[in-house]
Amino acid sequence: MGRFPLRFTLIATDPSGARRGVVVTPHGEIQTPAFMPVGTQGAVKAVTPAQVLSTGAEVVLANTYHLSWGGRRELVKRAGGLHRFMGWPLSILTDSGGFQVFSLPDAQIDDEGVRFSPGGEETLLTPEEAMEIQRDLGADIVMCLDQCVGYPATKEEIADSVRRTTLWAKRCLKVPLNPHQSPFAIVQGGVFPKYRRISAEQLIELDFPGYAVGGVSVGEGLERLKQVLDTTSPLLPKKKPRYLMGVGLPEDILESIERGMDMFDCVIPTRYARGGTLFTRVGKMRVMDKKYRKDQYPVDTKCGCYTCQNFSRMYLRHLFFAKEPLAETLATIHNLHFYQDLMRDAREAIEEGRFSTFKRDWLGRFYSKRKGR
Repeated sequence: MGRFPLRFTLIATDPSGARRGVVVTPHGEIQTPAFMPVGTQGAVKAVTPAQVLSTGAEVVLANTYHLSWGGRRELVKRAGGLHRFMGWPLSILTDSGGFQVFSLPDAQIDDEGVRFSPGGEETLLTPEEAMEIQRDLGADIVMCLDQCVGYPATKEEIADSVRRTTLWAKRCLKVPLNPHQSPFAIVQGGVFPKYRRISAEQLIELDFPGYAVGGVSVGEGLERLKQVLDTTSPLLPKKKPRYLMGVGLPEDILESIERGMDMFDCVIPTRYARGGTLFTRVGKMRVMDKKYRKDQYPVDTKCGCYTCQNFSRMYLRHLFFAKEPLAETLATIHNLHFYQDLMRDAREAIEEGRFSTFKRDWLGRFYSKRKGR
């Protein structure tokens, strides 16, 4: 047994490089490739934990930054951790809060940590504090504090963030965690292959249970994302899980799976749902469009979710225009189910050695409306 309880088993590798595996935490198995619904403040918006479970999700993400202010950290700790606090029985991952802090306009970063002023009072978030907060929150997978740099950035800025990310990872690794918790390090380096390699090599030496690729979804676009993964993914340990942070459009996820990534999270399926945009196997649907006013078909005729099995496009459109909260709930159930179906189908294709064909055919159907077919 290693120092941390998380285990990863690689079940199959497709000729394309896509991987099929399973992550095991003390709260259950996570079949990979896996998509993690985002429960920012300890709840996936508009749905209950039971409804999230019904979509097939095996792990959710919560946000350290949002759960650490206003006495929330103490509330979660008093409840016995996030699992009991939010009523989620399976695995939970928490980020470090670094991405949210770095996006604040007044954030000041140095080797000690990040200084910022929520509510006008200066606060210092150190690597140690980030891990201690996550220890109190009690997630199964906890992320090291890293320095995320936006796009574009200079080589000097990227080099400094890589150096600091490694320094902070070493400090994070020294913080004692709960027996059920395992930390992931985050590879930085922007769009520069040299610095991605340096970051990966330095962090791998520290022997974390898992590794994330950060600093993407910051404006670089899909082509540069693919280039980053083409450089970074082959450097990461084959026998440890790989988590691509914040990437969530279906086409981006499929391209990233093909490049060897295992775990994904994003607010896109839930945020789009609350705005009335639903994912289907033949593209995105704006359910409030006039053409759905009398449409009695389900959102997706091949979907087995609760929404599609019981309600029509016409009814969902009515709910949105009537401003009924049920609209957001039903739409969110569908989008989350859609993403879990995509992950399940991807896993099956990898096991059968046909992922590239699956990706090509899936994207062909998904873009069929856009192409006028």
